[in-house]
Amino acid sequence: MNDCLAVILGGGRGSRLFPLTHERSKPAVPIAGKYRLIDIPISSCLNSNLRRMFVLTQYNSESLNKHISQTYKFDVFSDAFVTILAAEQTEDSPEWFQGTADAVRQSLRHLGSHRSREVLILSGDQLFQMDFRKLRETHRSEAADATVAVIPVPRDQTSAFGILKVDGHGQIVTFEEKPRPERLDNLESDIPGYGRGFLASMGIYMFGRESLERAIADRSLVDFGRHVIPKAIGTSRVQAHVFPGYWEDVGTIGSYFQANLQLTNPVPPFDFYDVARPVYTHPRFLAATKVEGCALRATLVSEGCIVLAAEIERSVVGIRSRIGQGVHLRDTLVLGADFYETMKEIDQARGRGVPPIGIGEESVIERAIVDKNARIGRGVRISNKAGAQNADGKGYYIRDGIVIVPKGGVIPDGTVI
Repeated sequence: MNDCLAVILGGGRGSRLFPLTHERSKPAVPIAGKYRLIDIPISSCLNSNLRRMFVLTQYNSESLNKHISQTYKFDVFSDAFVTILAAEQTEDSPEWFQGTADAVRQSLRHLGSHRSREVLILSGDQLFQMDFRKLRETHRSEAADATVAVIPVPRDQTSAFGILKVDGHGQIVTFEEKPRPERLDNLESDIPGYGRGFLASMGIYMFGRESLERAIADRSLVDFGRHVIPKAIGTSRVQAHVFPGYWEDVGTIGSYFQANLQLTNPVPPFDFYDVARPVYTHPRFLAATKVEGCALRATLVSEGCIVLAAEIERSVVGIRSRIGQGVHLRDTLVLGADFYETMKEIDQARGRGVPPIGIGEESVIERAIVDKNARIGRGVRISNKAGAQNADGKGYYIRDGIVIVPKGGVIPDGTVI
């Protein structure tokens, strides 16, 4: 893969993941207690021996920039790199990125100084493990101008994806973004190993270098899924590469919440324990987690936590979390903290009537996301018993029926949500 470049799209405003994206970009959102979403595509690249990567960013990028600069460092004897390309106004293009294809088009002048035969386009907010060498095998063996990674989906999920139809050689002949039900019979394909069914685009594309430049030359084509790929089908050879593994777009609060909780299953769909395909992240050198008098069931607890006499079920507890005595957590994501408070700082916060960072004693939390550095007081009850799907409250939000305490949020003692 030495003759391939990877371009990882940092995402737009991330409004569907609000409030997790209020102060950070989508790829910087924590996942599985200790990682960030951006670690997923970067790790797949590294495990595929693809070691030259650009990450395109625009909104709320400081947290992502810091994470990448602290994590992905290579020795001076290698040409490997993970480089941030932030949106910039130039004489040729005074506008910010208008879409996925426009972002790559505006970045071509930076890619031009690096030799490559292919360019791999990835998203920064998906959960998957792929060997991109197999994708390249398909791309080269079929002499494709562009290759789209696809995954089989059931009929009832087709409205959420770009659905494509392939011929007997796997070449894409039709592509429709979120097709209407009456169109589905015309979009079925014969899928090797699956039979008759539907193929959805994963938003992962491999282009020949010159093919990419031609495909995005038209400035009116701002998005790969909606514009570039449909147009290329009629003028170029666009191949499908069927991916048989797990893939999830975690672009909404609901999908993000479920993807995290599924990691607590006995055999999770995404395997962070695969020694042949490790997921890399920033090494923090935290102390071991301290657990005393607790009942933990189907729960992931990250390093550097202090958990005292708590009951935790089907939850993910992030780094540096402090969980007090008598706390009950169920179906909850605690994203952790960026730092530890000293005892002096805890006493000062309490003197101001502010709870310390973490979950206070005797609190009960169900179906919630507690973002980093949040302060949950004593005796708090979070359960959304009213069943609200979307609402804004004092110190919290509800999205997709899930209560979210934002980063740095404060929930006073005795609050009921």
